[in-house]
Amino acid sequence: MFKTLIFAKLIKIVLDNNKIKRYTVTAALPYTNGPVHIGHLAGVYIPADIYARYLRSNKRDVKFICGSDENGVPITLKAKREGITPQEVVDKYHKIIGDSFKEFGVSFDIYHRTSSQTHHQTAADFFKTLYDKGVFTEEVTEQYYDPTAKQFLADRYITGTCPKCGNENAYGDQCENCGSTLNATDLINPKSTLSGDKPILKETKNWFLPLDKYEDHLRAYIESHKEWRPNVYGQCQSWLNAGLQPRAMTRDLDWGVRVPLRDAEGKVLYVWFDAPIGYISATKELCNYAKLDVWNPKAEEYYINNYENDKCGWEEYWKSDETKLVHFIGKDNIVFHCIIFPAMLMAHGDYTLADNVPANEFLNLEGQKISTSKNWAVWLNEYLREFEGKQDVLRYVLTATAPETKDNDFTWKDFQARNNNELVAILGNFVNRVVVLTHKYFGGAVPTRMETTEVDQAVIDELATYPAKISASIENYRFREALSEVMNVARLGNKYLAETEPWKLIKTDEDRVRTILNLAIQIAANIQILIEPFLPFTAEKLMKMLQNGGHTWEDAGSINLLKRGHDIGEATLLFEKIEDAEIEFQIEKLNQSKASNAANNASAIPAKENINFDEFSAIDIRVATIVAAEKVEKTKKLLKLTVNTGIDERTVVSGIAEYYNPVDIIGKQVSMIVNLAPREIKGILSQGMILMAENSEGKLTFVAPTTKFQEGSIIR
Repeated sequence: MFKTLIFAKLIKIVLDNNKIKRYTVTAALPYTNGPVHIGHLAGVYIPADIYARYLRSNKRDVKFICGSDENGVPITLKAKREGITPQEVVDKYHKIIGDSFKEFGVSFDIYHRTSSQTHHQTAADFFKTLYDKGVFTEEVTEQYYDPTAKQFLADRYITGTCPKCGNENAYGDQCENCGSTLNATDLINPKSTLSGDKPILKETKNWFLPLDKYEDHLRAYIESHKEWRPNVYGQCQSWLNAGLQPRAMTRDLDWGVRVPLRDAEGKVLYVWFDAPIGYISATKELCNYAKLDVWNPKAEEYYINNYENDKCGWEEYWKSDETKLVHFIGKDNIVFHCIIFPAMLMAHGDYTLADNVPANEFLNLEGQKISTSKNWAVWLNEYLREFEGKQDVLRYVLTATAPETKDNDFTWKDFQARNNNELVAILGNFVNRVVVLTHKYFGGAVPTRMETTEVDQAVIDELATYPAKISASIENYRFREALSEVMNVARLGNKYLAETEPWKLIKTDEDRVRTILNLAIQIAANIQILIEPFLPFTAEKLMKMLQNGGHTWEDAGSINLLKRGHDIGEATLLFEKIEDAEIEFQIEKLNQSKASNAANNASAIPAKENINFDEFSAIDIRVATIVAAEKVEKTKKLLKLTVNTGIDERTVVSGIAEYYNPVDIIGKQVSMIVNLAPREIKGILSQGMILMAENSEGKLTFVAPTTKFQEGSIIR
């Protein structure tokens, strides 16, 4: 008991570090060129939300910042594909993404957008400050240009073969197959995505951030954070050891933040220059609205959750040694948040650098890499519609399988099993039993805790250890481990009930049952506090069931959360079983995507060797009509057809039973080879061949006249 209290105090000391008065927590800005999928959730948004909710429960001053990344080439590419303007693209997906996050319970204090006037001004001012300080170098370089489209090609307008892994669909800035960061000129066999033509090199002027000049400062910064995850620290060291090179911070493009210089017509800021500044501009907006008595929702189209908070100065969250800055990102964004953005902040001179950048690895789906272009994904907006009210099930599964140290895999069968075997059978079962038994034996009032036994004390002591253990895991960004410990609290409760068996004791020792159920209810109340960062909707249901609110993290571990005589509500199910049919539907959706991709990417079978005209002329193809059809017994594929060839009526055996019902094809006109030598098939003499077309999926369809033709008409 004494050791537990000491451990809890140590954790509190960590939280109460007098240098940390506030927290700025950022989550990577999603591109508004499509909805959010489970890979994004597992990699960034769920862990960031857990951390922010945990800090709030600890009464910390925290600003949780995010918003839509609405600049850059992915937006313009999407606009061209859909035949709409870039503004229409960002408006469409900003709403889809923002609404999905809200419904999913991601508790951003603000969800901003980088197309806003505030962001454009903030990013332009940041650039101008660095320009005025002489940070940038002006360089005239050769950049790819598309003569057909008559424009310079930004990174994502160029594809080619990755020089590192051989992927033939790498972009000009990154290979999504191996994760390597590239320059467009690194690509082998480059191709313009606008015209499909090979681009040419043409001179253009841009402004470069000389990363090489900040290499020593960056190395010192990175090496002062050896506690970072190995994937983050290792990737940063790899970049530094390879030697940093100047990188262009402007692009020749007509969509984005305009470069605020007179001689920069037709140029915008590089998206990875302006996107992280979006965290700063969003904080500005949040703090500006916090100063208003009434939020003006017409000002711009984003949402602010905390606009009624105390007045704040945005600079406190970005320019203070008393602020802890934490970036939550995916591993493909490590270089931008750990090398380029820190170099920008160093060059500016006024800003706080990130204390940690807990980047996750990638989440795969059913054994394959998630691909938005191939629709191999579970989209959040679709999940919310198809699994209504089950936000916490997905939050639970994605946290329990989070790719924190290595790539991991999401499968629908595992999703179902974790819901049914863990959430329903462990957490939901414990809470339901406690509430039902309390109503059954004591009318829903918390019973008095009588004399405690050694068994009770062991449970009390173990319960007291969990808040500190969970805190330690969260503080070290081990969210899978933290969630597992929360579930262990429910396991503790189930074990306690199973061992004490109050349903048997009630007939002989009511006072003993009072103590058991009092402690069981206290365990449930502790779960309500401890689970809130992970499963907020479940915590709210539990709060309503227990009619218990107002507790914070520092109250967890106590066995006095609910006073004796406190009335609790009726039992309701926290979770419900997910049936096989629901999972089969999701798997079939993915199978359809796979089939569609195969069809789209299929290439035609190579042509057979040439034949001469006389050989072709020897084939007699006629229009024929099917007059009778029946299945061939003991076969799956064969139909016995009677056809009118215009010459005679004859029998043909055809392998089309998987695609056509006999009754549906009577009267159907077809193309038929009438001079093929007869062949016995399953005891039936087949006298010809019906011509069929076969697609890449192996499906068959008739090759037939488009209008009614006389039987026997020759097909030439």
